[in-house]
Amino acid sequence: MEIHVAKSAGFCFGVNRAIEAVYNAVGTGKIYTYGPIIHNKEVTKDLEQKGVYSIDSLDGIDEGTVVLRSHGVGKNVYDMVKDKNLKIIDGTCPFVKKIHDIVSKEYAAGRKIIIIGDSSHPEIIGINGWCDYSAIIIESEDMAREESFDTETEYSLVVQTTFRKNRFNEITSIIKERTPKLKIFYTICSATEERQKEAVELSQKMDKMIVIGDKKSSNTQKLYEICKKNCPKSYNIETFSDLVLNNFGKNDKIGVTAGASTPPAIIKEVIGNMSEIQNEKLNNIQEGEELSFQQMLDESFVSLHTGDIVKGTVINVSANEEVSVNLGYKSDGIIPKDEYSSDATSVPSKELQPGDEIEVFVVRVNDGDGNVLLSRKRIESMKGMDDVQKAFDEKTTVEGKVTDVVKGGIIAVVNGVRVFIPSSQVSNKFVDDLSVFKGQTLEFNIIELDRSKRRIIGGRKALIEKEAAAKRDAIFATLEAGKKVTGTVSRITDFGAFVNLGGVDGLIHISEMSWGRITNPREFLKEGDTVEVVVLDADKEKNKISLSLKDVTPNPWLSAAEKYAVGSVVEGKVVRMVPFGAFVELEPGVDGLVHISQIAEEHIEKPEDKLTIGDVIKVKVLEVSAENKKISLSKKQAEETAKEAATEETAE
Repeated sequence: MEIHVAKSAGFCFGVNRAIEAVYNAVGTGKIYTYGPIIHNKEVTKDLEQKGVYSIDSLDGIDEGTVVLRSHGVGKNVYDMVKDKNLKIIDGTCPFVKKIHDIVSKEYAAGRKIIIIGDSSHPEIIGINGWCDYSAIIIESEDMAREESFDTETEYSLVVQTTFRKNRFNEITSIIKERTPKLKIFYTICSATEERQKEAVELSQKMDKMIVIGDKKSSNTQKLYEICKKNCPKSYNIETFSDLVLNNFGKNDKIGVTAGASTPPAIIKEVIGNMSEIQNEKLNNIQEGEELSFQQMLDESFVSLHTGDIVKGTVINVSANEEVSVNLGYKSDGIIPKDEYSSDATSVPSKELQPGDEIEVFVVRVNDGDGNVLLSRKRIESMKGMDDVQKAFDEKTTVEGKVTDVVKGGIIAVVNGVRVFIPSSQVSNKFVDDLSVFKGQTLEFNIIELDRSKRRIIGGRKALIEKEAAAKRDAIFATLEAGKKVTGTVSRITDFGAFVNLGGVDGLIHISEMSWGRITNPREFLKEGDTVEVVVLDADKEKNKISLSLKDVTPNPWLSAAEKYAVGSVVEGKVVRMVPFGAFVELEPGVDGLVHISQIAEEHIEKPEDKLTIGDVIKVKVLEVSAENKKISLSKKQAEETAKEAATEETAE
């Protein structure tokens, strides 16, 4: 194994300057860094142990010293620190500070500022703060093409210190063609440029590359992208414990570089441990013996090292859910509860028995108490990531359990890997309360994957729409005009009601709800009602189904002539008034008209003079036309018939 370390790996001048400023201030009172001093969790953790805390706002901070990070901040932060009479240590990188001065001067001169870089990066946010946050921020060539530039406006352009030179040149060439009044300031840090150049040269010669640095660090991720392009077997790790030794062979040429936010101690730990392990393994080889690197790992099984993946036997699970594991090593291994599984609901004591074989990741050979610190969660994550990658590449689905509801979506865990599903992708319909999904196991696609940034996005929308389309096709295949089907009322509108037929909605128009007159569908049906309906029409191409509720029962007009024979006296309810008379409902769906001349013996001006809607009255049938759905009635003649009958009865 050959290990080649980049000369420029680790802290750059600006970062080192900021770090020294913070450590020198420790012990002088309350110390705060405005945002993490650098993008490195190990440094942040060490500072917290020394009483230095990262803040994102000055709210509630009324005393102490504020250290400004190497990325720099906007002018408003300086003003707030001054207003609060706080002490300040300016750890802004000199290269970044130079950009602040350029932007401030050019903005004051009335020029519009353009910044090339990542809009979410703290350095860009800070730079933008020196032109009242009015800058145009360009992240890519496409954004440069899409931006609306004014040919009469004077622009001044700066660039993020860690931006790649070739991309900067491509973007500026596009902007220059569209903005004749443009001043360009080349503000890429020379140290960054040199580091990236060295990464290109080194990765082109190596079998494998290790990029050491925080996964949230912009310059580290750019180094990783460069190395990955030239050397596919490139690995981004934050500390030595993230390194999977099984990935490396004894004949490999391995290159090592590190981001500007990576402390020298971490770089030394990685290189030192790899060299130590390699020497130990080589010393175990007998003269003339040829062993593969995997064989060497197997033979040195009892000589555990951080980063090994090994198998052990469960000894027991303690009351606090710590798992003890026999590794065949001089000390037992311990899996803490929080390293057992990414699924917070997973309980070791319910899943493991003494004697079970378990695969584990060696986090640390000595946890301080003489035990080997192990993780099962990292094994889950590694295997899960492979599953997720395969699903993404092959466009297949995965299953994940929803563990959290977060802003903008939900988190589902797929074999230890956290996948974010945006609210717009949870369903093909709007879901008001996403908490209903918590604890559920969902099937979904991986629609976006960036392993270097651990950015994994899932989506169910297309999957649900595909399933819905299959259901829709199956339902349409069974539908035909005149067929009776059963469904559930899913939605009611002013013009009718939609009925779910098992995945497809059909419409009962208000005119098809009853043989009687209906003015408001909500008075006739309610959501959730189970109804039997008749299919009037099913158009698959238009995805339209017309239904009838009234056709389930016989048309009352078919028997109207028989039930309401001419000359008979019947009872009905006044349901509607018109200037020429009143309509009387004889039964649901069958109305008859009492002409104004047939309401009373005497002359009346309007029906309301004698009748009120809701009145139940006796009427005589004068004429029936079932074909035209018309019946003529007379209240006056019904009363005359009643009088005649009474007179005859008296005479008798």
